[in-house]
Amino acid sequence: MADLVYRQVMRDLKRRIHQNEFPNKRLPDERSLSEAYGVSRSSVKRALSILANQGIIFKKRGSGTFINPLYMKNQTIFQYEGSNLGITDSMKSAGNTPGIRLLGFNVVPASKEIQQDLFLSPGDFVYEIKRLRLFNDQPFMIETGYIPIKIAPNLSQQTVASSIFNYLESQGKVVTKSFMSIQAAPSTADDQDLLKLKPVEPVGIMEGIFFLDDGTPFEVSNMRLHYRYLNYNTFVSLDEE
Repeated sequence: MADLVYRQVMRDLKRRIHQNEFPNKRLPDERSLSEAYGVSRSSVKRALSILANQGIIFKKRGSGTFINPLYMKNQTIFQYEGSNLGITDSMKSAGNTPGIRLLGFNVVPASKEIQQDLFLSPGDFVYEIKRLRLFNDQPFMIETGYIPIKIAPNLSQQTVASSIFNYLESQGKVVTKSFMSIQAAPSTADDQDLLKLKPVEPVGIMEGIFFLDDGTPFEVSNMRLHYRYLNYNTFVSLDEE
């Protein structure tokens, strides 16, 4: 229950930050937040610590806690606020609607590379799922993923046309970790057709392996993004804490 409390505080503070409810870019102190939310100061402290680690806020010794102005200027369409790392739930920008168009759904033998990435054996089969991601009906990502059949034996076209990760949660499996690599490359004819790119325009590439909460590799995915949406932010801290 304690985890749920601090996460609720963290998510609500994120919402309020996105809605510019702190015009002076300064957050109330821990005691005021504790009283406002009706929770312990330890829950507030943990929520603020996570927001600070994400680079959303920073603490200035002797002055208080402030919103990072660069975070507000460089927000991406991906805001991970749910319990899994699914793209559908990560697109939390206010007033915008995610969508999916299923381009392909097949069962294929796992290649040697996929066997290595997902710790599979020769002869294992995987789902090959190709989807076009939409943002307010505008295409922004071509996603091709491979999922072992033995992990999700009952996947259907209807399921993969919506949130696969939310379906997994309904089956008691949660995706909580990922390893991602990000790069840019010239766009292919397929990229240009589906993402409405010109031949001279590049495409962003995100390749990743997603893991269940017990450490099992669940999916290897290749995501090709319209370059306008390739906005990656990170926060680096040299503090010893």
